[in-house]
Amino acid sequence: MKSLTELLFPVTRSFDSLRKEGHCGPLSPQPAPKPSITVASQPANLAFAWPPSVKQNPNLPTLPALMTTENASSIPSKRATPALQMGPRKKASTSDPLISHGRHFGRTVFALCNFPSLLTNGILRLEQMEDAPLEDFSTDERREHRVFEHLLDSYPGLLERLQNGSEEELIHVGELIGKGAAGARGDDTKTLKSAVLDWISPKGAAIQPPLHRNSKIDRGFNHELTGSLLCPAGLDWKDPETRESLRSGEMSVCGDQWPIFLYTNYTYDADDPWCGLLRNRLLVSAYKHVFTSPSSVDKEPKATRSGNARLHGMNAVTIASIAYIATQVRFALSSSSVFSRTDTSTDSETFYHSLLDLLEDPEESKEVDELLTWWNRQVFPTSSAAKRPISANSALAKIRLRRLAVKQAADLNSS
Repeated sequence: MKSLTELLFPVTRSFDSLRKEGHCGPLSPQPAPKPSITVASQPANLAFAWPPSVKQNPNLPTLPALMTTENASSIPSKRATPALQMGPRKKASTSDPLISHGRHFGRTVFALCNFPSLLTNGILRLEQMEDAPLEDFSTDERREHRVFEHLLDSYPGLLERLQNGSEEELIHVGELIGKGAAGARGDDTKTLKSAVLDWISPKGAAIQPPLHRNSKIDRGFNHELTGSLLCPAGLDWKDPETRESLRSGEMSVCGDQWPIFLYTNYTYDADDPWCGLLRNRLLVSAYKHVFTSPSSVDKEPKATRSGNARLHGMNAVTIASIAYIATQVRFALSSSSVFSRTDTSTDSETFYHSLLDLLEDPEESKEVDELLTWWNRQVFPTSSAAKRPISANSALAKIRLRRLAVKQAADLNSS
């Protein structure tokens, strides 16, 4: 019996070969015996980037989980199938709707994702879930599957295309979506690098010493202003010993040590860490810059035809989009020049995941709902998502109070 670890990767094995060996059922509606699958506690390759190296079938070539320009040249040229090599007729076009969809999906649903792996794992997991409920999978696999289902729901016809297409088509679709997500991330990193300096400059004064727009070497803990914003909440940047430890690297900062700029007025309450979290004007400025247009930063956003939110029919803030913007701003303030997994000084991947861990926690739903309401008022004030308090004496308030009273009476009678 093969475990899930053995099934999910390598992707160079076609679905036809998997079916012939009895590892998964047919993807088309043809009768076939149901497979017997053991769910592994540790998946072979989760799609969320940048995944660590894993052991693969020794008889098959090693395939990096995330295709990058750095590791592409190290991949063996001979494979069982050419599925990961896009042929000329599969050449990606910047006008392909999947690329555009990937740009928005990366910003608003999940940014650091290996999309070919996400699709491959998702299709196989659908087969496995015929015999094993999603609850039997690991926490990371469940989150990955939620992202996979969100992708299917947001792009009509995608599931049918994946199920009816070849393995090469599945990988090609994933690469198109990934190209869009990576392109958007790169574009935002580039524009925010310069724009963030305008938002942190003291009113009526210039940053001293000056910070260059096209170079980040003097940012991070190397500069008084950016260092004070990146200082982990709970530490005192004004303390010379703390400041020197951060600058020298003696005190390392992990991604889950959140910087003070995430908080309102850069104020952290150790007794109530939720107070003011992710309600900073700097974050709002960056959010508007990316989603509603750079010109909307200093004024109420309008429904411009060029804004990314408008282009994709977005009228409400998402949890992942807040985490994405926070990650981008944190990187813009840092001295790092390349958004990379190997950059341990920024640890962007851990930072992004740690925010999602909090915001997706059901136990924090009350605080998260209040946070989203606050954000929608800042970015989409005319949207129905920007819920406002109901007037106490309004007809709507009385209707809801009456409905609540009726429900409570019914519950009392039934108990």
